[in-house]
Amino acid sequence: MDIHRSVLGRYSEGAQARQESLCCPVDYDSELLKLLPREIIEKDYGCGDPSRYVREGDTVLDLGSGGGKICYMAAQLVGERGQVIGVDMNDDMLALARKYQGEMAQKLGGDRVRFVKGYIQDLALDVAAMEEYLRQHPVRGAHDYAALQDWQRRQRRERPLIADDSVDLVISNCVLNLVDDAAKGQLIAEIHRVLKPGGRVAIADIVSDEAIPEHLKQDPQLWSGCISGAFQEQEFLRAFEQAGFLAVAYDKWDAEPWQVVEGIEFRSVTLTAVKGEGTPCIDRGHAVIYRGPFSKVYDDEGHVYPRGERIAVCERSFRLLTQGPYREHFIGITPAQWHEPREWCAPSGTRRPASETKGARHDAGACCTGEGCC
Repeated sequence: MDIHRSVLGRYSEGAQARQESLCCPVDYDSELLKLLPREIIEKDYGCGDPSRYVREGDTVLDLGSGGGKICYMAAQLVGERGQVIGVDMNDDMLALARKYQGEMAQKLGGDRVRFVKGYIQDLALDVAAMEEYLRQHPVRGAHDYAALQDWQRRQRRERPLIADDSVDLVISNCVLNLVDDAAKGQLIAEIHRVLKPGGRVAIADIVSDEAIPEHLKQDPQLWSGCISGAFQEQEFLRAFEQAGFLAVAYDKWDAEPWQVVEGIEFRSVTLTAVKGEGTPCIDRGHAVIYRGPFSKVYDDEGHVYPRGERIAVCERSFRLLTQGPYREHFIGITPAQWHEPREWCAPSGTRRPASETKGARHDAGACCTGEGCC
């Protein structure tokens, strides 16, 4: 089965007329939809709303941006300092998104959205530039093909479509499942590459509760319909963990399946994760206390946090646990007198004696629910 051709054809049809079979019910922010042209709203195909993870000032990358609905929603949230980049491979969808670019720039008070042609599993390759190269240098034999591969390597290295460490937030809405299984590992590695240290992921997609049998994977309608290429629910998490992401979680999980095929349940979820800082572990005397309710928890780097214990952490881990996605679960202890910095990662479960944290600031911010608490 030619997955690429099947997906392109199905979504080209979707750019011309609304395809109800591609739609999964989603409750979008109605205020953000008010500025959008009706055509873009009607010809959008997704299963979640990753725009709610956008912050002011973000550089946002939308994988498989389609007609641009989520991009134009995100553009209202990033503000004047932010920008939004939509990547798609379908010419008809790109044309739909670009059709309203000038109109939306006027409504937004600035042109902060751009759409580029590329494969989401190869974000360094500028496909529009490659097509121009091929017009000038048609591939007629092995020598020409080798020259094309050389050009692709240079282009990825010297002028990548999306540069390393350049994006604050990667979002996607029901698109990762359209990529061939053999390329899904590369896809997630590319997401990791383009994110800045500390960058975030919010991926709305379809997962299955069981492994999908081969005969369903060979069905082009089911594949382009976001079914056959879905991640199995544990595999989705594991794929991001193996790529080096931290705090990988299901932030949204639909109670009811979107579809059931041969007894396999397919439901919409939203996966969130962060890219680590990639800096050395420096000890300055910080500690954290895991609040509970579990007796202990582990992070993605193998550190254990028993409930109620003052656990020694480096500066990098301290920021992740008290300012990042774990912040609701930890009390941060900033030393009154910082240690002389030393490169050191505490063995898992290392306690910080109370004698070392006298007079320290205890930041229990997330527990406060009223004035004067904590």
